[in-house]
Amino acid sequence: MKKIVIKDDFIKLGQAMKLAGLVDSGLDAKIVIQNGEVLVNGEVDTRRGKKLVKGDTFSYKGETVTVE
Repeated sequence: MKKIVIKDDFIKLGQAMKLAGLVDSGLDAKIVIQNGEVLVNGEVDTRRGKKLVKGDTFSYKGETVTVE
């Protein structure tokens, strides 16, 4: 399981996906999120602006990332 470390209180889902290296661009993140391909804490979430906080997880194509 990958981990990303954030300095602020939250990170948006699209930004977190880019930071984790799961997508190449914000546009790629937007497309896969809106298509329902991303799970946040085990559930589909179609909002790329979804705020993730420490302890949250997100998954895409079998890769799970934890926010720390």
